[in-house]
Amino acid sequence: MESITLKRNFSRNTLLRMLIMALVVAALLAWKIDLINSVYFRDQLTDLGLVINGAIVALFALGLFRMLFLFTRYMREEEAVARFADNITGREDDELEGVAEDSLIAQRYRAMMRLHEAHTPINQSALAATLLASESTRTSLPKFINNTLILSGVFGTIVSLSIALIGASDLLANTVDTSGMGMVVHGMSTALSTTITAIVCYLFFGYFYLKLTDAQTNLVSAIEQASTNFLMPRFNVQTESVLYEFTGLIRSMQDLVQQMQQAQKVTEIQQQVFRETMHEQHVKIDGLADRLDMLGGLLRRGFRLGEQD
Repeated sequence: MESITLKRNFSRNTLLRMLIMALVVAALLAWKIDLINSVYFRDQLTDLGLVINGAIVALFALGLFRMLFLFTRYMREEEAVARFADNITGREDDELEGVAEDSLIAQRYRAMMRLHEAHTPINQSALAATLLASESTRTSLPKFINNTLILSGVFGTIVSLSIALIGASDLLANTVDTSGMGMVVHGMSTALSTTITAIVCYLFFGYFYLKLTDAQTNLVSAIEQASTNFLMPRFNVQTESVLYEFTGLIRSMQDLVQQMQQAQKVTEIQQQVFRETMHEQHVKIDGLADRLDMLGGLLRRGFRLGEQD
């Protein structure tokens, strides 16, 4: 795309990549279903592992749904920016033809138009900072979850080790009762399962969170490039641009003055030719009067007419 660096299908490709990776993970889980049952569900003395792992997965799913929504939104925004750039470079009558009314590029176009009509200087840096701050607030939840997932695994590990220590204490206090040993094994198993869950969720979520920030950067960069290359020259009025336009106006006036001078010279030449032509006509008219008088005299003498007074 001319003058704009935009990856049109960046968000859509990321969504497809997310779907493929989800299918791969699902296939691996189905393949190792026996191992998963033994680690997560079989011979569990308490529901602590299910609760912690369920909380980690729920947190992961919440962030994932939020990222899916943002990727879908950025996909539409990328299409809007691409359409707008095509309209501008294609010299369409309506720059917003086919562009969603609520898209960011349409909002930027209308904002700059309002500022221009109000004769207000356009500060693109302020507009860019406002857009970046607004978009950053949309990724606050995925950012929080990305930073929390690994800590949730650490929390599960600490709680599970605490259970294991309690089991070890009971085992030492009563060497006959074997429930303490079972609690130790259960605590270590829960620590392992919560750590595995948190690490897997963190790796999957962290990768696509980075892709989400890349999609956001790709979109904001394209909007700012469109503003700089297309909208600022149209709507912004600066001292340098005014001086440049005034210089062009002076050059045009100089050319007009030269053309007027040349036209005046042509007019003077035409007037001189006209005066000479009129003088010749007066001379010819005077000569014709003399000839008419002479012809009248000849006619009178020929017909022996008397002289007229």
